[in-house]
Amino acid sequence: MGGKAQYSPPVPPLAPAKFTGAVYLAYGGKPLPECVDYATSVQKAAAPYVQSVAPHGAGGTAGMLGFMFWAAERPATRGIGTVPPNTCEGGAGAGATALAVPVPMPALRQG
Repeated sequence: MGGKAQYSPPVPPLAPAKFTGAVYLAYGGKPLPECVDYATSVQKAAAPYVQSVAPHGAGGTAGMLGFMFWAAERPATRGIGTVPPNTCEGGAGAGATALAVPVPMPALRQG
């Protein structure tokens, strides 16, 4: 997130606290581990990085804003939905519990 000074115009650095990592919950006709199995999910594997990435040229606090989940509900007419029986309680829900995400969430960080 250190920017691209060599570009024209230059791209300034972005504070990690202003950046969100995107994760898909379902693809095609099946839910992904991110939806159904937190233990084997991308969010579990990436959580240490997301929580601790250091600022590089912008911002003053370590850690990204967090995860953003895509393809919830029904991403396409031929895809599956994330409503029963394909809920994401075992993936994104278990991740929220494991990572101690407060519900309801407080205001986002500003630094």
